[in-house]
Amino acid sequence: MAQQQVDATADTPPAADGGGDQRPARSAREIRLVMIGLVITMLLAMLDNLIVGTAMPTIVGDLGGADHLSWVVTSYTLATAAATPIWGKLGDLYGRKGTFLTSIVIFLAGSALSGLAQNMNEMIAFRAIQGLGAGGLMVGVMSIMGALVSPRERGKYQGMFAAVMALATVGGPLLGGFITDHFSWHWIFYINLPLGAVALAVVVATLHLPKVRSTAKIDYLGAALLTIGITSLVLITTWGGNEYAWGSKHIIGLAVLAAASLIGFCYVEQRVEEPMLPLTLFRNRDFSMVSIIGFIVGFAMFGAVAFLPQYQQLVQGASATNSGLLLMPMMFGMLVVSLVVGQYVTKTGKYRIFPIIGTCVMGGGSLLLSTMGTDTTRFTSACFMAVLGAGMGFLMQITMLVAQNSVELKDMGVASSTATLFRTIGGSFGVALFGAIYTNQMKSTTAAAHLPAGSGDNSQLTPAKLKGLPPEIQNVIHHGVSNGIHSVFLWAAVISLVSITASLFLRGLPLRGAGQPAEGALEAAAA
Repeated sequence: MAQQQVDATADTPPAADGGGDQRPARSAREIRLVMIGLVITMLLAMLDNLIVGTAMPTIVGDLGGADHLSWVVTSYTLATAAATPIWGKLGDLYGRKGTFLTSIVIFLAGSALSGLAQNMNEMIAFRAIQGLGAGGLMVGVMSIMGALVSPRERGKYQGMFAAVMALATVGGPLLGGFITDHFSWHWIFYINLPLGAVALAVVVATLHLPKVRSTAKIDYLGAALLTIGITSLVLITTWGGNEYAWGSKHIIGLAVLAAASLIGFCYVEQRVEEPMLPLTLFRNRDFSMVSIIGFIVGFAMFGAVAFLPQYQQLVQGASATNSGLLLMPMMFGMLVVSLVVGQYVTKTGKYRIFPIIGTCVMGGGSLLLSTMGTDTTRFTSACFMAVLGAGMGFLMQITMLVAQNSVELKDMGVASSTATLFRTIGGSFGVALFGAIYTNQMKSTTAAAHLPAGSGDNSQLTPAKLKGLPPEIQNVIHHGVSNGIHSVFLWAAVISLVSITASLFLRGLPLRGAGQPAEGALEAAAA
């Protein structure tokens, strides 16, 4: 194995790489100061998705190309997915602080460029740059937190994360809508710059970790094969049945490329000295199951945030600001349930029942949302969204805790990045697949209505432009959007059945406290 060297002049002694879960001794004050920097960065990552969601109808209408709506989100999530395992492994090998700060800088550069975008192609490209940096934000937060605090003790600091979650979930959609209505959508990206500057300053000043220098080589081949495989799969879900027929040579070629890349990736990962994504992690059944659950959570969460504002603004007639308010029931449901579950898990160390409840509630919420039509009231849709949010609240914290509880401290970065990767890939697949379904339903509805040429074209349709169309055309578009939303959430409910099955196979091992080895270390010692 490649050797890691720890700088003796570092601020703190190194964490052990052995079987135990030994962490450097730190005072509660020191950890709290570090957590302030981490939660500011988490706020930066969470605000971006929530602000952009409510502004998306206006952005697409202004730049043109509603057919490419899903790609504004897909390019971001796809780049995030490709970069996530690389950031996690770089942090494990060369130190988490340096890679964390680098990811913040790249994210801010992508934000500035996205605000300057003049057309959809530029927006998609700049969102991809932003996504490359975003891949290291949440991974950095979670892996650094995992390196500082044991899973069982982490509940002591959940209040700080709950506070930033509340601020982001409530303030994000409102801020996005307010900026869109009263200023310009460009500022939803520029607002990241001052917040990111504060995050950089706080992290530099408060985060002190051992400086690690590794002789290991980065698994570039594995990273390239994984990126090609993920990209091919997303393109299949985006283009299949939309740009190209499912049986066309383009889709079949992408399927072959995806299969070959992923098979090659698995082959390489078993033979390199420092694999980008160690396949041995999946020998742990709980780690494998929470990875599947995280994938489905990303599927549902990104789909809801991307497409519910379309329904609220184009069918229910809400402004961008009001659509942010209308998303609050889902956010509050997620926040309240997450807080309650987090406190209970901290006290007892038990969690197995919550993934089961959460996957069932999430599937039920998706099924309820699929029943919405042109005459659904805002109160009814708010109740449905609250159910979906509650289901996600049961799952958001648990999936990461179980993933980190399954590995040693030296693999904290790659475990955090793998769990984040599955959630991100789920979001990327969800938005791509839901985008194709939504677009096809819109096109089939307007085509069946035999509208005059050009009147049913929604590639540059904004809520303001819709109000200026004749009532009969408005009615057709309302039905088209409702049909698209129905299909999107009906498929989300069906896919949730997979996560319900996975949750039943969790063993529910208690979360370990400080000094306790992970399950893998116990098995190795016994062998």
